[in-house]
Amino acid sequence: MLASETFGEGRDLVLLHGWGMNAGVWAPLREALGAHWRVTAIELPGHGASPFDPRHATLDDWAGACLAAAPARALWLGWSLGGLVAQQAALREPARLRGLLGVATTPCFVTRDDWTCAMDATVFEGFAGQLASDGERTLARFLALQVRGAEAATETLRVLRESLRQRPAPQPGALDAGLGLLLDTDLRGHLPALQVPSQWLFGGRDALVPARAADCLAELLPGAGCLPIAGAGHAPFLSHQAETLRALHDFEVRCDD
Repeated sequence: MLASETFGEGRDLVLLHGWGMNAGVWAPLREALGAHWRVTAIELPGHGASPFDPRHATLDDWAGACLAAAPARALWLGWSLGGLVAQQAALREPARLRGLLGVATTPCFVTRDDWTCAMDATVFEGFAGQLASDGERTLARFLALQVRGAEAATETLRVLRESLRQRPAPQPGALDAGLGLLLDTDLRGHLPALQVPSQWLFGGRDALVPARAADCLAELLPGAGCLPIAGAGHAPFLSHQAETLRALHDFEVRCDD
């Protein structure tokens, strides 16, 4: 069973963090979230205190593990890689999700011939190549990329670094598997069949998931809400907490319509 932390009172909300991170990244939002929701912050396989089994390292394996650790029915918020896992969970068991809020995430993280609103694959390949020789440096580079050019970059980077120190270090095998998921996954052909309401938040200055991905995603899911947050990097829930919380509250209402 994956490690998780539960806090707050209200309707169920599941939080999934990004690559290399852990549940500590939600600490700055804990009070605000706990006042309205019963939050279950799940740590992805091999991240934080969660175990990792290399025999179960597909996207569907990770989605299934998160579903097993989640409440019976909840609103899910997935950030970055966590958003990719949440998409798979919603496609696999839509009855388990009241809605999906994707933050700085897309169905395909790398460019394809018909998908230019993403990162060049060589960026992730570079991280994967460096990971085996210097995992700590690779994580540091990845954190720096998340805030590059964004507002409140220094403070956001401080929070990201602090959250890493609060929990056990991610396991190398899980980091490698996670990078593989970011490189190889393409859910674009499946996402139009999504049966749950969805909302998508993007950082206007995100160096990992370009803001123009909002337009690309809107073409795949015409009924979904796609909201760029001006000035935000890859972690808008840290740098622009008020805007993120407002979007989450508005989406909660929409899921009840």
